[in-house]
Order: sequence, then structure tokens, then C-alpha cells
Amino acid sequence: MIKIKNLTFKNPIILASGTFGFGDKFIEVANKMGGIVTKGITLKPRAGNPVPRICETPAGILNSVGLENPGVDKFKKDTLPKLNSLKTNLIVNIAGNSPSDYEKLAETLQDTKIDALEINVSCPNITDKSNFQMIGQNSKLVYQVVSNVRKKTKKFLITKLTANFIDPALTAQASVDAGTDAICLINTLYGVAFDAKTGKPILGSITGGLSGPAIKPFALYCVWYVASKVKIPIIGCGGIVNANDVKEHLLAGSKLVEVGSANLRNPYAGLEILKGLGGQI
Repeated sequence: MIKIKNLTFKNPIILASGTFGFGDKFIEVANKMGGIVTKGITLKPRAGNPVPRICETPAGILNSVGLENPGVDKFKKDTLPKLNSLKTNLIVNIAGNSPSDYEKLAETLQDTKIDALEINVSCPNITDKSNFQMIGQNSKLVYQVVSNVRKKTKKFLITKLTANFIDPALTAQASVDAGTDAICLINTLYGVAFDAKTGKPILGSITGGLSGPAIKPFALYCVWYVASKVKIPIIGCGGIVNANDVKEHLLAGSKLVEVGSANLRNPYAGLEILKGLGGQI
């Protein structure tokens, strides 16, 4: 058992956003995890990015799903009631293009039975292509987003940060100052792939986010580095496919971990990792 403020996690494993849908397809898996993060929710429905959206790379996956989702109102009305019977911590990932988007999302979800919000300021698939900037690359914007959300909700807050062309310690401190309860490191890393035969980009949106074992050493570094700078629980994410990967993240300074792209390959990955940990955690 791991307790952080008012939340108790039965084990350190959380299923990461965008890799396990809404958690209602494999309930037997979700219920045995420490928590599950829903796919990202935005104010208005999003159709997502053009196909192809997935590209396998050596030791990783490049994805460009683009936060496809039904929008918060439909999610709250149609999907959330199906999730309230889950026997684990239900965390809703929220994403937007401006601080006011996040504020409205938090306000809309305040009266629900969800356990926590994960503030997604780090998805590379909603980067402004004109300047390759995302909210999570600006510590002042991160502070504004988190503080706006904090004012609108008493829910447990996790801020999911990026390490793309930014010192994550700066945005982590901004998150702490604004009132987050925990931070998650890291989200996917910028990537692009080309078809050598045609000379064209493989992904429909050209760029995407790299995840999987390829990013684990960098993710571990970020956790270790940020853990030395801020005194707040860290949720490690990046390259976790087995029990030893979990142990490494915990040794680096994580309190909990998120398992991501491993779920895309095997929806039972969380259970296998938990079994591998046995009673060692």
C-alpha cells in the first residue's frame, strides 16, 4: 500500500493515459492496479490526427493519435458512469490549448466521483506546429494551468510534465508552487520517421511521440534529477515493460509508476509486471 495525501494505492502500478482506453474493456486488469488514467479528455470532441498514427521503431513506438476523445460533456454523461464501479483509483487525464481550457475541465469534473486529475501539459501531439511549443515547455504557463485547476477543484492533482527541450526541474517546481500533489515524468519524446523507399513521413501528422524501452534511461535520469530538486511525490513513466523496470524507477526516486506502451502490445502487461514484483514492493 502506498498512501499520498488522501489517496491509497494498493500497489505502485498505474496504467498510463492513452494506452488502456477508459479502463472498461479489461476490468479484471484495471481493478488489480494501483490506479488507471483515462485517455486524455478535452473540452470539445477531437477526431485525432490523420492516419497512420502508429509506427514501430527499434525498442519503441512512435504514436500520433492526437488525443481523440468524445469531449468532456459526453465523457461525463456516457462514459464516466460505467467507470464508477472500478475498484481502483480512477484518474482522468485532462488536456487543453490554454489555461482556461484546463480550468473549465476541472470545474466540470469537480462534482464527479473520480479520485484524481492528471493535468496533461506534455502531449507532443497537440504541439503548435508553427513554433513546436507545448504548454509544458513554459514554466510560467505550467504554473498558470495548475493554479487555475487548483482553484476549481479539491481533487488530487498530478501534473504530467515533458522533458522535450526543457529543464523538467523548472516546470516541476512551477507545478509544486501552483499546488499540484504529485508530478509524472516523463511523457513521450518528439520523434519522426520516414519511409526510405518513398521518401515520405510514415505518420499522417509527420511528427509523433516516442515511447517504450528506448526512452527508459532518459526517463530514469529525469526522475532522478527532478527528485533531487523538489520534495513532492514523483510518478515515473517511460520504458516500463517488466518488474525490474519498475524497481529502477523506484530506485531513481519514483513513488509510483505508470505503465504505458507495454499495454498497447499486451493489455495484460500490468498484471504480468505485478506478478513479477511479487511481494518485493
